Amino acid sequence: MEGCVSMTLSQMIKLRLKRFGKKREASFRLVATNSTSRRDGRPLEELGFYNPRTKETRLDTEAIRTRLGQGAQPTDTVRSLLEKGGLIEKTTRPAETVGKRKQAEAREAAAKAAAAAAKEAAENAAAQA
Repeated sequence: MEGCVSMTLSQMIKLRLKRFGKKREASFRLVATNSTSRRDGRPLEELGFYNPRTKETRLDTEAIRTRLGQGAQPTDTVRSLLEKGGLIEKTTRPAETVGKRKQAEAREAAAKAAAAAAKEAAENAAAQA
């Protein structure tokens, strides 16, 4: 019995979305669960509701703050919902920064290549005329 208690204490609590509703008409409940449990398994606690079709969001702010205080980790989608709800500060994650930098570098390289191609085409047209 003691082994079971220590195992459950060491598991991480996640704030994630639990899907429910009809096919192609999904709605989600924001729940606190053990990190190893199934997506639609029984949660430890229900903390809110999110409907992506109507953008309706209801959050139990006190319960969410309590779970975050206990060290619960929100998934990326839940984190964005909590940021929009004003429960946590909007933070820029390192992976997000690296991705945006790579995209900016790719855009700059594509713009330079397009400018070089346009210049070369203009020179070819002038040489033929």
